[in-house]
Amino acid sequence: MNIILVEPEIPANTGNISRTCAVTGSALHLVRPLGFSTEDKYLKRAGLDYWHLLEIHYYDNFFEIVKRYPGRSFYLVTTKAPRCYTSKQYEKDSFLVFGKETRGLSPEILSTFPENQVRIPMREEARSLNLSNSVAIVLYEALRQQGFPGLER
Repeated sequence: MNIILVEPEIPANTGNISRTCAVTGSALHLVRPLGFSTEDKYLKRAGLDYWHLLEIHYYDNFFEIVKRYPGRSFYLVTTKAPRCYTSKQYEKDSFLVFGKETRGLSPEILSTFPENQVRIPMREEARSLNLSNSVAIVLYEALRQQGFPGLER
Protein backbone atom coordinates (compact mmCIF):
# COMPACT_ATOMS: atom_id res chain seq x y z
CA MET A 1 0.00 0.00 0.00
CA ASN A 2 0.96 3.65 -0.37
CA ILE A 3 0.25 6.51 2.00
CA ILE A 4 0.30 10.09 0.70
CA LEU A 5 0.46 13.00 3.13
CA VAL A 6 -0.24 16.29 1.41
CA GLU A 7 1.56 19.14 3.19
CA PRO A 8 1.70 17.56 6.67
CA GLU A 9 2.25 20.10 9.44
CA ILE A 10 2.95 18.22 12.68
CA PRO A 11 6.21 16.28 12.93
CA ALA A 12 4.98 13.82 15.56
CA ASN A 13 2.03 12.81 13.33
CA THR A 14 4.32 12.19 10.37
CA GLY A 15 6.70 10.26 12.64
CA ASN A 16 3.89 8.03 13.87
CA ILE A 17 2.67 7.50 10.30
CA SER A 18 6.23 6.66 9.24
CA ARG A 19 6.35 3.98 11.89
CA THR A 20 2.97 2.58 10.75
CA CYS A 21 4.22 2.49 7.16
CA ALA A 22 7.46 0.79 8.21
CA VAL A 23 5.74 -2.00 10.16
CA THR A 24 3.20 -2.66 7.39
CA GLY A 25 5.60 -2.41 4.45
CA SER A 26 3.70 0.56 3.04
CA ALA A 27 5.46 3.33 1.14
CA LEU A 28 5.16 6.90 2.43
CA HIS A 29 4.84 9.75 -0.06
CA LEU A 30 5.24 13.28 1.33
CA VAL A 31 4.04 16.30 -0.64
CA ARG A 32 5.80 19.60 0.08
CA PRO A 33 5.75 22.03 1.66
CA LEU A 34 6.23 20.18 4.92
CA GLY A 35 5.48 22.06 8.14
CA PHE A 36 8.73 20.82 9.67
CA SER A 37 12.24 19.67 8.85
CA THR A 38 12.74 15.97 8.20
CA GLU A 39 15.58 16.26 10.71
CA ASP A 40 13.08 17.28 13.43
CA LYS A 41 13.74 15.44 16.71
CA TYR A 42 10.00 14.85 17.31
CA LEU A 43 9.64 13.30 13.86
CA LYS A 44 12.61 11.02 14.46
CA ARG A 45 11.53 10.08 18.00
CA ALA A 46 8.01 9.12 16.87
CA GLY A 47 9.44 6.81 14.23
CA LEU A 48 11.81 5.27 16.79
CA ASP A 49 14.21 2.79 15.29
CA TYR A 50 12.12 1.87 12.24
CA TRP A 51 13.56 4.38 9.77
CA HIS A 52 15.64 1.71 8.00
CA LEU A 53 12.40 -0.17 7.17
CA LEU A 54 10.70 2.86 5.61
CA GLU A 55 10.36 3.54 1.89
CA ILE A 56 9.85 7.30 1.64
CA HIS A 57 9.43 9.61 -1.38
CA TYR A 58 9.15 13.40 -1.66
CA TYR A 59 7.20 15.46 -4.20
CA ASP A 60 6.55 19.13 -4.86
CA ASN A 61 2.84 18.61 -5.57
CA PHE A 62 0.17 15.92 -5.45
CA PHE A 63 -0.27 15.77 -9.22
CA GLU A 64 3.35 14.62 -9.67
CA ILE A 65 2.35 11.39 -7.93
CA VAL A 66 -0.78 10.91 -10.03
CA LYS A 67 1.27 11.42 -13.19
CA ARG A 68 4.03 9.07 -12.01
CA TYR A 69 1.59 6.22 -11.23
CA PRO A 70 -1.00 6.16 -14.04
CA GLY A 71 -3.72 3.57 -13.72
CA ARG A 72 -3.34 3.22 -9.96
CA SER A 73 -6.24 3.74 -7.56
CA PHE A 74 -6.24 6.82 -5.34
CA TYR A 75 -8.56 7.05 -2.34
CA LEU A 76 -8.99 10.48 -0.78
CA VAL A 77 -9.74 10.40 2.93
CA THR A 78 -11.78 13.44 3.91
CA THR A 79 -14.46 14.42 6.40
CA LYS A 80 -16.41 15.76 3.40
CA ALA A 81 -16.87 12.36 1.73
CA PRO A 82 -20.32 10.77 1.48
CA ARG A 83 -19.02 7.17 1.79
CA CYS A 84 -17.47 5.25 4.69
CA TYR A 85 -13.93 3.96 4.20
CA THR A 86 -15.19 0.38 4.62
CA SER A 87 -17.45 0.73 1.55
CA LYS A 88 -14.54 0.52 -0.89
CA GLN A 89 -12.54 -2.46 -2.08
CA TYR A 90 -8.88 -1.42 -1.94
CA GLU A 91 -6.53 -2.88 -4.53
CA LYS A 92 -2.94 -3.90 -3.86
CA ASP A 93 -0.66 -0.88 -4.22
CA SER A 94 -3.52 1.62 -3.90
CA PHE A 95 -2.74 5.14 -2.71
CA LEU A 96 -4.48 6.43 0.42
CA VAL A 97 -4.38 10.23 0.39
CA PHE A 98 -4.58 12.44 3.49
CA GLY A 99 -4.47 16.21 3.75
CA LYS A 100 -2.85 18.62 6.14
CA GLU A 101 -3.96 18.56 9.75
CA THR A 102 -5.54 22.03 9.80
CA ARG A 103 -7.40 22.06 6.47
CA GLY A 104 -7.47 18.59 4.93
CA LEU A 105 -7.28 18.19 1.15
CA SER A 106 -7.73 21.13 -1.20
CA PRO A 107 -10.83 21.40 -3.42
CA GLU A 108 -8.50 20.99 -6.42
CA ILE A 109 -7.30 17.59 -5.17
CA LEU A 110 -10.77 16.52 -4.04
CA SER A 111 -12.18 17.20 -7.52
CA THR A 112 -9.66 14.79 -9.06
CA PHE A 113 -11.19 11.57 -7.70
CA PRO A 114 -14.76 12.35 -6.55
CA GLU A 115 -15.84 8.69 -6.75
CA ASN A 116 -12.98 7.60 -4.46
CA GLN A 117 -13.54 9.92 -1.52
CA VAL A 118 -14.04 8.14 1.80
CA ARG A 119 -14.54 9.14 5.40
CA ILE A 120 -14.17 7.67 8.85
CA PRO A 121 -17.45 7.79 10.80
CA MET A 122 -17.45 10.06 13.83
CA ARG A 123 -19.79 12.20 15.85
CA GLU A 124 -21.25 15.14 13.97
CA GLU A 125 -20.00 17.71 16.48
CA ALA A 126 -16.40 16.42 16.25
CA ARG A 127 -14.19 18.06 13.63
CA SER A 128 -11.82 15.19 12.87
CA LEU A 129 -9.58 12.44 14.19
CA ASN A 130 -5.83 12.77 14.65
CA LEU A 131 -4.08 12.30 11.31
CA SER A 132 -1.88 9.40 12.41
CA ASN A 133 -4.92 7.58 13.84
CA SER A 134 -6.83 8.15 10.61
CA VAL A 135 -4.01 6.72 8.51
CA ALA A 136 -3.81 3.62 10.70
CA ILE A 137 -7.56 3.01 10.60
CA VAL A 138 -7.89 3.18 6.80
CA LEU A 139 -4.58 1.46 6.05
CA TYR A 140 -5.37 -1.53 8.24
CA GLU A 141 -8.81 -1.91 6.63
CA ALA A 142 -7.17 -1.97 3.20
CA LEU A 143 -4.62 -4.52 4.40
CA ARG A 144 -7.34 -6.62 6.08
CA GLN A 145 -9.24 -6.80 2.79
CA GLN A 146 -6.09 -8.17 1.14
CA GLY A 147 -5.40 -10.74 3.88
CA PHE A 148 -2.54 -8.73 5.44
CA PRO A 149 0.01 -9.59 2.73
CA GLY A 150 3.53 -10.00 4.05
CA LEU A 151 2.51 -9.44 7.68
CA GLU A 152 2.52 -11.91 10.54
CA ARG A 153 -0.95 -12.87 11.72
